[in-house]
Amino acid sequence: MTEPNLPIAVIGAGPVGLAAAAQLLSRGLQPLILEAGPEAGHAVHAWSHVRMFSPWKFNIDPSARALLEAEGWIAPDPEHYPTGAELVAGYLAPLAATAALRGRIRTGARVVGVARRDLGRLHDGTGRAEAPFVVHVEMAEGIEALEARAVIDCSGTWSAPNPAGSHGLAAPGEAANAGRIAYGIPDVLGRERATYAGATTLVVGAGHSAMNAVLDLVELAKAAAGTRILWAFRRPLGAVNFGGGVKDGLAQRGALGARAQALVEARQVTALAPFLIDRIVEDGGALAVTGRQEKRPTTVRADRIIVATGFRPDLSFLREVRLGLDPAVEATPALAPLIDPNLHSCGTVRPHGEAELRHPEPGFYIAGMKAYGRAPTFLLATGHEQVRSIAAFLAGDVEAAQRVELVLPETGVCSTDQRPAAAASSCCGPTTAQGVCCDPKPELAPEAVCCATVTEAVKRADVASARACSGPAPKPVAKGGGCCG
Repeated sequence: MTEPNLPIAVIGAGPVGLAAAAQLLSRGLQPLILEAGPEAGHAVHAWSHVRMFSPWKFNIDPSARALLEAEGWIAPDPEHYPTGAELVAGYLAPLAATAALRGRIRTGARVVGVARRDLGRLHDGTGRAEAPFVVHVEMAEGIEALEARAVIDCSGTWSAPNPAGSHGLAAPGEAANAGRIAYGIPDVLGRERATYAGATTLVVGAGHSAMNAVLDLVELAKAAAGTRILWAFRRPLGAVNFGGGVKDGLAQRGALGARAQALVEARQVTALAPFLIDRIVEDGGALAVTGRQEKRPTTVRADRIIVATGFRPDLSFLREVRLGLDPAVEATPALAPLIDPNLHSCGTVRPHGEAELRHPEPGFYIAGMKAYGRAPTFLLATGHEQVRSIAAFLAGDVEAAQRVELVLPETGVCSTDQRPAAAASSCCGPTTAQGVCCDPKPELAPEAVCCATVTEAVKRADVASARACSGPAPKPVAKGGGCCG
């Protein structure tokens, strides 16, 4: 990359974006943070009422901590589990206000395009890798073109939720009834209490966002007569993964799953499993949701719908950037096999950095939740390690970029429908030294396929091996045996 005096554009002033800026500054590099919202941490405000699974000790980036402590900041209790609101008030807002960062953040600045100067995606040109990036930013006064020596996209996925439709597309009628459909985790016990009190709500999804929404609705039902909860799963109920319970090293996450499972078993909510949504129409003041349950057409009625089916990356403004993405997960090919929920759902992914996040476009990176594409289980500390490694590489410190400086909590969370019961019971304990579990996949590759590392498998274009391995050099796994190396 040339023109070293140009800044490094960081898209998004959320937790990972601000950490990226702090890491760049610690390396003597100049960040320019572009935030679409009116303030740093804007997306976090949308889930301000939700408590995080990880305590403060896993949520503060080391370089960000140094900036804060230089101005007299006192860190919160490291063992406390913050809400989104506490994350903003106790960390993100003070960090954005530090002397080092406050003049480097542009709010109300939505990135609408990224490209190489004078070179579209198709054109190699002379010295493509040396050409600066051009970043088009939509401001109140119009589009502004900025130049950058590198770009780190930390914009997250909160603004791109998955739809309710069973095919990955919005169900017919979903957009037309958007006023009665919420995505993510609405604040049903606070700001939106009146909307859900006394109503029948259909919650769609099986992950932690759905669990949070259901638990809040059940709490609301205790005080608001007539409040009814339907919970739609896309899998049979016996195949739903409620998590590792007490075996989960993230205690709050384990407790959440256990509470949600208990509600279903006690029939405090009406479980629809499997239920695949095909159409949503307004009918007599309610929403008629038609789908298939055990392949039979079924229609349920609800006043409101909460869609908590995960998120996907918004790649629309990256059309002119040469991206390398796994066709299913939409993460980089080196990262995808570590996080693909079709292959494993162990809650810990081994620390990874610049090498795994590298795209064919030199100097361009996606970090944070968006780096995971459509995969779940992202931990904030993982994002901090990502941007630490990227900043080191951009500063020319390859050794530091390759070094692992993160120890993640053991989680031991594995899907129960990915392997035989005997294997599942042995896998759902603490993770291996590599921080991951390795799933035997004899239908994809030989039984000892996990002897190869993901990187080696990718290099030799052995897709089956790459997708069957979830960590660096796990031990061989015999068919039907335990899956933790």
